[in-house]
Amino acid sequence: MKLLLTSGGVKNESISHALVDLLGKPISESHALIVPTGIYPFPRGGENARALIAGHSKSPLSELGWASLGVLELTALPTIRRENWVPVLEKTDALLVWGGNVMYLRYWLMMSGVAELVPQLPNLVYVGVSAGSIVTTRHNCDVEFNRQFAPDGSDMLVGGEKGLGWVDCALTVHLDHPDPIFEDHTTEKIEAWARGIPDPTYALDDESALVVTNGEIRVVSEGHWHRFEPAS
Repeated sequence: MKLLLTSGGVKNESISHALVDLLGKPISESHALIVPTGIYPFPRGGENARALIAGHSKSPLSELGWASLGVLELTALPTIRRENWVPVLEKTDALLVWGGNVMYLRYWLMMSGVAELVPQLPNLVYVGVSAGSIVTTRHNCDVEFNRQFAPDGSDMLVGGEKGLGWVDCALTVHLDHPDPIFEDHTTEKIEAWARGIPDPTYALDDESALVVTNGEIRVVSEGHWHRFEPAS
C-alpha cells in the first residue's frame, strides 16, 4: 500500500513532492476520488463537505490540479451495484479521504467495502487528512470525542476505539494548533496518551505528514512533529 497521511492536507512543497513521488507522475496527469463522508456527523457537516469538494476548505486537497476529480460517497455505496463504482476506484490514481469523525469514517469505510478493496489496489495512493489519516492506524485517539456524535445503540460504537490497522502505529494530528477545538493536542497531553498505546505514536502538526510504502514509515515536514515510543 501507498499512503500519504497528513494532518492538514497538502499544505507545503515537501508534502506535495511526496505525493508526486507516490503517484509516479504529476498531479495534473492523475485522477482522484474524494471522500467527504467523515465530516457529516458534525454541525454544518454538509456545508463543509461542499466547501471541500469546491476547493474552499482549509485543507488543500481537491484544488491541487487533478486531471479529474470525482466524489466517492461511502454512505451511498451499499445501495449501488458494485459494478458501477468498483471499476472507477480500481482505475483511480488517488483516493482523497478527508477528516471529521474517525469512528464514523471507519464504520462507513468498512460497510461500503472500500476498506477491503483499497489494500488490493497496489497502484492506488491513499491520501488522508486528519481523521482520514488516523483511521488507517490501529488506534482511534479521538474515540471519546467521536462517541458524542453516534446515535444511541449504533453499531459503529462497537470497536470504535480502533482504526483499520493498515499502518502499525498510532497517529495524532493538529499538534499545537491554535484553534481552541484542538486544545488537547499539545505535546504533553499526546505524550501521556501515547504511554498507554502498544505501538509508536506519531504527533503531526499541519505542516507534516507520514509517507507509508510497503509498511515502511517516514516523516516529511516543514513544521514540527514527535514520535513517542510505547511504555515498556
